[in-house]
Amino acid sequence: MNSRNLLVLPDDLPVPEDDGACAHLEGMNMPVIALAGTSGTKVNPGLERGISVVYFYPMTGRPDAPPMVGWNEIPGARGCTPQSCSFRDHHADLLDLGARTYGVSSQTSEDQREAVQRLHLPFELLSDSHFELATALRLPTFEYNGLRLIKRLTLIIEDGAIRKVFYPVFPPTENAANVIGWLQENAA
Repeated sequence: MNSRNLLVLPDDLPVPEDDGACAHLEGMNMPVIALAGTSGTKVNPGLERGISVVYFYPMTGRPDAPPMVGWNEIPGARGCTPQSCSFRDHHADLLDLGARTYGVSSQTSEDQREAVQRLHLPFELLSDSHFELATALRLPTFEYNGLRLIKRLTLIIEDGAIRKVFYPVFPPTENAANVIGWLQENAA
């Protein structure tokens, strides 16, 4: 298989284990922290009314970048592009359920804008490059080649409170469908 095809997950990826790093999140109120969005505006998921789905991911790869040596061996690291595409493909279903979608990583808004354009994402990616939100929520992170990255997880937030946490997320291609299933079963 071509390891540079960012849209396809290799069959032999290590499965991340639940280390309890997100057990404290369900029931918490979102902190009031505005993040730079790919549209050029600031977005504050903690102040959103209604339902928001916020998925955190380590980083989207670029087809023009050199291979990320060892990336596939890190449990839960690979799959940011397929995860984002899955949320893109299910965007209308999420809107029908009254849910807004945001992706969050520690990448810069410039890198995120490239991903939004290349992947035709109909929602904003938010940059937490200073780890303000990740620190306030005490989100799990990991190191890769000197970079600190946020582990993959997804929050369902209703009126500023975290109602559901998906962690670990695996495989990332099924995350959007799992979120939709939960929203259908737990509609207020």
